[in-house]
Amino acid sequence: METRASLVDTLAQTSLFADLSRPELEAVAHEFDEEAFAEGQRVLRQGLSGSSLYVILDGAAVVRRDDEEIARLGRGDFFGEISILTEGPPTSDIVAEGVLHCLVIPRPDVERFLLERPRVMLRMLRAEANRLRGMLEWQS
Repeated sequence: METRASLVDTLAQTSLFADLSRPELEAVAHEFDEEAFAEGQRVLRQGLSGSSLYVILDGAAVVRRDDEEIARLGRGDFFGEISILTEGPPTSDIVAEGVLHCLVIPRPDVERFLLERPRVMLRMLRAEANRLRGMLEWQS
């Protein structure tokens, strides 16, 4: 895992946290934990309850729905937010491709985290809108 200083630097390089000041990034780095997932490990399972919001710090993940790959995620991408925001089960599996390192924001903390950081919430909303647009264009 990264040192807190290098974690702050990594967070600063992600689009989700790009608008935060150094002290705000340090607070995020101190408040939440990192977790590593091994190659092939399922981080989220389709149909089961989602427990956290994950921000990829390093590595990659594959998004699978009904065993079909539908997307790939990399550094700076996030997942798990839909389950938390809708209070429903994940709609996809998220599987580590190689070693995957994530910042983990537990379900009980996500709403407060976003409300305290409206710029992060806005970036997340924009990313969701772009994902939805991409899916709609892919289907047409």
